[in-house]
Amino acid sequence: MKKSRYSQSQIISILKEAENGVPVAELCRKHGMSDASFYN
Repeated sequence: MKKSRYSQSQIISILKEAENGVPVAELCRKHGMSDASFYN
């Protein structure tokens, strides 16, 4: 199984930011990931 690039705590914090209304495009740019990775 492939090791995740982000830890569980990082993933949770990114998803909480998205819940609080931060645009997905901005989040992806900030954390260096693609939109597809976010939605996956």
